Amino acid sequence: MVNPSYISALQNPIFRTISKAASNLNLESYVIGGYVRDYILNRGEAKDIDIVAVGSGIELAQEVSRLLPGKPKVSVFKTYGTAMLKSGGIELEFVGARKESYSEESRNPAVENGSLADDQNRRDFTINALALSLNDENFGKLLDPFNGIADLENHIIRTPLDPDITYSDDPLRMLRAIRFATQLNFIIEKDSLAAIKRNAKRIKIISKERIVDELNKMLLADVPSKGFALLHKTGLLPYILPELVALQGIDEKEGQTHKDNFWHTLEVVDNISKATDDLWLRWAALLHDIGKAPTKRFDKKLGWTFHTHEFVGAKMVYKLFKRLKMPLNDKMKFVQKMVLMSSRPIALASDVTDSAVRRLIFDAGENVEDLMTLCEADITTKNPKKFKKYHANFQLVRDKIVEVEERDHVRNFQPPVSGEEIMKTFNLKPSREIGLIKDAIKEAILEGEIPNEYEAAKEFMLKKGAEIGLTIDD
Repeated sequence: MVNPSYISALQNPIFRTISKAASNLNLESYVIGGYVRDYILNRGEAKDIDIVAVGSGIELAQEVSRLLPGKPKVSVFKTYGTAMLKSGGIELEFVGARKESYSEESRNPAVENGSLADDQNRRDFTINALALSLNDENFGKLLDPFNGIADLENHIIRTPLDPDITYSDDPLRMLRAIRFATQLNFIIEKDSLAAIKRNAKRIKIISKERIVDELNKMLLADVPSKGFALLHKTGLLPYILPELVALQGIDEKEGQTHKDNFWHTLEVVDNISKATDDLWLRWAALLHDIGKAPTKRFDKKLGWTFHTHEFVGAKMVYKLFKRLKMPLNDKMKFVQKMVLMSSRPIALASDVTDSAVRRLIFDAGENVEDLMTLCEADITTKNPKKFKKYHANFQLVRDKIVEVEERDHVRNFQPPVSGEEIMKTFNLKPSREIGLIKDAIKEAILEGEIPNEYEAAKEFMLKKGAEIGLTIDD
């Protein structure tokens, strides 16, 4: 008897259409993998569905398109024997059931046609090998050769076959295991975890783009620290983010220690993840202290210091993004900016002056709220009194930001007097003097010497021009 709960997983009319198309071609067809897993876990409605055909997945996709209203376009990837189409907001990927064999130098397998069982054998984890039949005679039947249902119930990540072979064949699966454990809050089964440790160096054959895709998914999880702790535990982290590994450990000199900046960083990432879904702000939290390893020094009077770690860390962000082939655009510049400014609000919190707040708003610009969110996430003290005090101080800074911005309009600052007006007033051609006057006006506004208004700025311009020996062009 078919379990009705799995029939209910196939209520979308698209599944009956696929079933009819497969019947027309005399093929078996199954929905497999993430859709089945997430349905059983009640993770919400999936927007992408994997279909396996025992035969040609490309032909099945084309037949499905023929049966659908509007005959949606089929994208064919002959190299991989796959095809894709979109219908009703759902992305369907079709593949023929296959066997795979691997060489040591590549994660790209040699492929030959196979049965459903062959296809399930090649899957990365038992929970991703679950399949639901789309065939008329047993529509909705669950095919679970590796007891993936039990692993779902017990929150376990396990490979269908020998984990050493699974991870050595395709080392990306090691990152996927950790990513699924992070996203689903599952445990990686002990033999599988040990196999990841043994095969960690194999990650070197995986492209940087694939690695970053998995890192991004870990960072976007509810508790990202789980993933990065597992990367550390399995020995994968040194191959991917050695800058983080360098933060681990506590040194002691003359009885003085410092906090473990690696575990502190993971706490900060978890804290910020409660406040924002912004991937790049989460990256900023992950990298905010990377400059501390190269700048760590011991001073007999001051103890352990990390002078200029924000500046050094911001430069390291560029190198890290470049090495991992991450975007070297405004996303990278945003992360750099957050790392560079990450201590500014902390220094402000003890002495919240108008001029310091104006400078913070000016330098942070439209990202001042992101910066404050990062700095609040950076509070990881376990002392309740200190925790309350630090948050109260940051609230004072936030209040002051609102007050100063309403009055002085410094965010996204534009000088009240333009360079063209300075040139016209003093009959100047493009020259160093124009920059000097513009900078002087900006500094006067930030220091509160003059308001951020045209008349005050013009008067200051005339005064500054006279000081450096310029005459007004009458």
